[in-house]
Amino acid sequence: MPDVDTPASARTTTADAATETKLLPGSAAYRRAILALFAAGTATFLLLYSTQGLLPAISTDLAVSPAQASLTVSMTTAGLAIALIPVSALSERYGRTPVMAVAVVSAALIGLAVPFSPNLTVLVALRTLQGVALAGLPATAMAYLAEEVSKKAIASAIGLYVAGNSLGGMSSRVIAGLVAQFAGWRVALGVLGVLSLGCAVAFILLAPKARNFTPSPISPRALLATFTGHVRNPLLLRLYLLGMLFMAVFGSVYTVLGYRLTAAPFDLPDGLVGSIFLVYLVGTASSAAAGKLVARLGRRGALYCGIVAVATGLLLSLADSIAAVLAGLVLITAGFFTGHSVASGAVSHTATSGRAQASALYLTAYYIGNSVGGTVGAAAYHDGGWPAATAVGLAVMAAAAGVTLYGTRAARRAAAVS
Repeated sequence: MPDVDTPASARTTTADAATETKLLPGSAAYRRAILALFAAGTATFLLLYSTQGLLPAISTDLAVSPAQASLTVSMTTAGLAIALIPVSALSERYGRTPVMAVAVVSAALIGLAVPFSPNLTVLVALRTLQGVALAGLPATAMAYLAEEVSKKAIASAIGLYVAGNSLGGMSSRVIAGLVAQFAGWRVALGVLGVLSLGCAVAFILLAPKARNFTPSPISPRALLATFTGHVRNPLLLRLYLLGMLFMAVFGSVYTVLGYRLTAAPFDLPDGLVGSIFLVYLVGTASSAAAGKLVARLGRRGALYCGIVAVATGLLLSLADSIAAVLAGLVLITAGFFTGHSVASGAVSHTATSGRAQASALYLTAYYIGNSVGGTVGAAAYHDGGWPAATAVGLAVMAAAAGVTLYGTRAARRAAAVS
């Protein structure tokens, strides 16, 4: 209840002042913030999946199996998942922008050391450490956007941030494949490290000072209470599970893809396999358009579209035709980025407090999905080829459809009661 001694005009002025601190589309500060996060997101995904397009070459050079080589991806995402929650707590104390800056710079520096790994053990260890360093960006980026960007622009802002992620993921595979074909996988990783360092510098130069962040002390009891509150929220739980399921399929497909395309009947060279990852551009477009899809179909309608697209793409990819495989990858990529954008955006909207922790929980589930999906997919491919990996993906998408359907029915029951 407002203080009865406070004039209405004063209350209005205070509310207007609070609103004016939010970044609005079209303003220079808004453009700087989006470009900064776009650069940081690009750097993050240049590094996070830097070895994924190089797995066949790593397997050959280090004499390891696909499942063993896949650890250079799955352990990186596992390190990121483990570090997300503690790093999100640090961002509540020290600020979103400083934590993101330290994360992206330190990860890029580790990236410069990765090419010198003498064996798989050292390579996996450095990649795991790199994942821990990278945790600072995804743990805080969405909380930063929720705090600094106008509410009416938040869906578009998150979509553009995720688009930067997809650009980094695409560039990582394409550049690595092309460089590796002529100079080897170690040089390819070195090039990605240099590019990521450039993106990190761009982030530091562009990111505007936070205007709506209020530091809070790190209290284990308070953090536990915040996490418990998020975990007890049924909607947040469903969103966490959806992020994990979508990422499990995506991680599985893109971990195994290189092995399939370099083997019979395709027998493609590394450079051409890397160029196939240009389908990531579809992810960039679908992420940016996710907000419009939600406005037209609702959140669950957009999720159903993502699920159907991924499942259809998996079925198309079974054909021994490069055209069918490419069409399948386009659908899988578009469906994944649609689902991820919708689910991650809904987390930021649903959590009214402890947004960094809410996003950290979502991303923890998301990257656990990647780690498990990549490893299980590689093992399935090793045992039963691409059909076995596809069967795993279809089963996971069936589970995602079940979660979404449950959410639809729960919303209808809630509406009927009200």
